[in-house]
Amino acid sequence: MLTVHHLEHSRSQRILWMLEELGVDYTLKIYKRNPETRLAPPELAKVHPLGKSPVITDDGRTIAESGTILEYLARTHGKGRWAPAMKSDAYWDFHYWMQYAEGSLMPPLLLKLVFDQVETKSPFLIRPLAKGISGQVNKAFIKPQIRTHLDFIDNHLKDRNWFVGERISAADVHMSFPLEAAKARGLVGDQRSSINAFVDRCHARPAYLRALEKGGPYDYGPGK
Repeated sequence: MLTVHHLEHSRSQRILWMLEELGVDYTLKIYKRNPETRLAPPELAKVHPLGKSPVITDDGRTIAESGTILEYLARTHGKGRWAPAMKSDAYWDFHYWMQYAEGSLMPPLLLKLVFDQVETKSPFLIRPLAKGISGQVNKAFIKPQIRTHLDFIDNHLKDRNWFVGERISAADVHMSFPLEAAKARGLVGDQRSSINAFVDRCHARPAYLRALEKGGPYDYGPGK
């Protein structure tokens, strides 16, 4: 039996969505974040040494990293529908977005989150200095990077519903999380209508809604 080690409010929500789309039977083990640090509990380190989520176990194999998990599920359970054949022309487009989601798009979004935390959680006496440093880094690097990425994605989606080809694939499931996060944090804006429409399409899928019911609290779902 396939088991998903799922952390609330995390990337692993898209793994549940993928499994619901595929109709795969799975066992769900939910882990709650530390209410003070917002970090994963130490129990996750017993599943994988990094103590991160998502992680799945299947047929004695432990698999971590969202992109790897999604492609594994697509190729072992997707019946050729959720990932293009490796010899097809579409494969490299698919592979690009599978790498881009975490390799290119998430780093500036994560930096934005970290520097925002620096502003709000620094000790009182150094808070003005922290805000000044954070503001400069945001202005000079983080915000321009995010703007460039979101404009690039919005333009890519302008004449298409999904990232690769004419139907949904694991690449769309993978790309959903950073775009949900960006939208929930007010970074997408009304002007990037293609991204907004993509996220809405994801949120409207019955399998997505079933996954949301099973996964528990999630900061970036519909209406967030």
